[in-house]
This record gives sequence, structure tokens and C-alpha cells, in this order.
Amino acid sequence: MGIFKKEDRSTKGRPQRGSSRRDFLKSAATVGAGAVAGAPAVASAIEFDFEAFMQKNFRELSDQELQRVLERLERKYSEKYGKDVEVSAIGPMDGVLFGYGLDISRCIGCRRCVHACVEENNQSRDPEIQWIRVLEFERSATLRGINLEDGNPYYDHEKVPAEGKIYIPISCQHCEESPCSAVCPTGATWREPDGIVAIDYDWCIGCRYCMAACPYGARHFNWGEPTLPAEDVNPDMHIIGNKPRTRGVVEKCTFCIQRVRKGRLPACHEACPVGARKFGNLLDPDSEIRYLMDHKRTFVLKAELETHPKFFYFWGTEGRSPDTGETDPEQPELEER
Repeated sequence: MGIFKKEDRSTKGRPQRGSSRRDFLKSAATVGAGAVAGAPAVASAIEFDFEAFMQKNFRELSDQELQRVLERLERKYSEKYGKDVEVSAIGPMDGVLFGYGLDISRCIGCRRCVHACVEENNQSRDPEIQWIRVLEFERSATLRGINLEDGNPYYDHEKVPAEGKIYIPISCQHCEESPCSAVCPTGATWREPDGIVAIDYDWCIGCRYCMAACPYGARHFNWGEPTLPAEDVNPDMHIIGNKPRTRGVVEKCTFCIQRVRKGRLPACHEACPVGARKFGNLLDPDSEIRYLMDHKRTFVLKAELETHPKFFYFWGTEGRSPDTGETDPEQPELEER
């Protein structure tokens, strides 16, 4: 199993907001443990993981502590789901900054990316959590710009793409200046060196400040206990990626951290039947994502907020209609607002 080097999880130069919370939990746990010991009937009815409750913030774990956590999680999930589960903590690679591109002219709104994401990332099936929302727009309404408020995520056509429509999938934008991490009171969410905005689910307290701060609606809260049938479990897990979540925590896209840090593509990228999705290393001048940045007219959502997303949109088939493929003099300007 992969282990982060200690410096990869370093919080040097960052405010240590988690220490007071941990001290509080230690004192509270003393009382809580006594109460549970005195009430075995209640304890048996509650799935309480004391070790997870007392666990340090992911970025504060030593290599030895992280190793023990990974082994505990593997035992826990293997027993729970009846299959061999591997939980890794593979860290970021040097010289890598991940970026994502979406070709609006090719997207057909089929939502295969949505379902591939659910399957890969162990998202709850009931109620179903979806990290990707595909918005449908009237093509004529986007000639002078795109207003996200006009997008319809609930379209239901017999066939897609529907005539006169365009589609824009939205998930976590992995912002360089992520407002979600700025407001988290426990330090449960932060930006990794390779650009991935991560969540330590064991430190999320469910306050949903991050959801309120996110201007893209990309974070999702588990109001109920997630349902994940054993036969649907993806056993290839990452501790800050697709390990199963619990009720009361927030979750979101991680660029499939368990895949991309092994040199694979995100599941949504592989599932796209029309090649609308592009992914790669923004620091590599020969990568596909850098090519489109250099040769296509890309834009980011809500650029005026200066969050500097690492998810870019572009119109790949210049001057052609996504409906017919013919030359189209009314190609949208696609200035997002």
C-alpha cells in the first residue's frame, strides 16, 4: 500500500485549526466511553469506531500512524463487504499539477460520466449521491454568454443530445484559491500539492460551511446513512478519496485520486463515449491538457471570483454545430457569467 512521505502532508505555514478540536474530542471521549461502557444495549445498536473518533487529522499522521490506520481500514472494509479491500494513501508526484478540460461542442448529455463516477467512487446508491451534475441549456440562450442559473439538471429525453440544446457537466473545480477550505473550521478540507482539493472524512463535522462557500454547488451532504451494497463496492480505495462515507459528512469529486496518482485517467474520462473530456498534467508542455490550453479558447466558471479553478471548458470544433456538425455562423461566444 502506498504511504505519503511526511513532508507531503506537512501543514507548515498553515494555521493549525485542528488542535483544539482534537483536545476537545479527547476529553469528551473519556466521558463518552464511560457512558457507552455503562450502556451495552445502546453501544451494540450504534456502529461506533473509537479509533476513528480519536484519529488525528490526516496531515498530522506520522508514517507509522498512517500505516496502522490503513491496516485498520482494510480489515474493517474487508470484513464489512466480504471482499479483499486495499486502502492506499499514495501521495502527489513531484512536478504534477492536474487539470481537466471539457469540450462543450462534443458533450451530448448522456450522463455516462455521472454513473461511472458513482460506481468508481463508492457513492451511496440509496439515496444516490452524484458528484457530477450535467446542466442542459437552450443553445440560443447561450449566444451571448452562459448563466449557470439557466441550466436544467433534470432533463429527461428519450434521446440525447436534444435538438437545440448544449450540455455542461459540473463537478468540483479544484480551485487554487478554494473558498471551501478557507471556511472549514476543523481543517478537514485542503488543497494538495498536485492541485486536488481533498477531504478528511474523519474530521468533517458536517457544518456545511464549505457547501455554502462553494460557488459551483459541487459539494454534497449525506443527510441519511449511505447505502452501498457489497457487490457494488470498488475495493481499490484511497483514504482521502473513495473510501465509504458516513451520514453527516460532505463529499465531492477528487479527480479519482485513487486512479490518477497511479497514472490512470479519471473514471468519467474513460466513460465518455465522444471524447469530450481531457485530463493531464498542466506542468507538462506535451500533455493533452496543455495542448488545449495553448490552442483552444478556454474559460473557467465564475472567473470574476478569482478562485482559479483547474477545470477548464472550451469549444473544440470551431465554427461547427454540435447538432449537425455543419458550419455554424452562430457559434456561442461562451462567456460564462
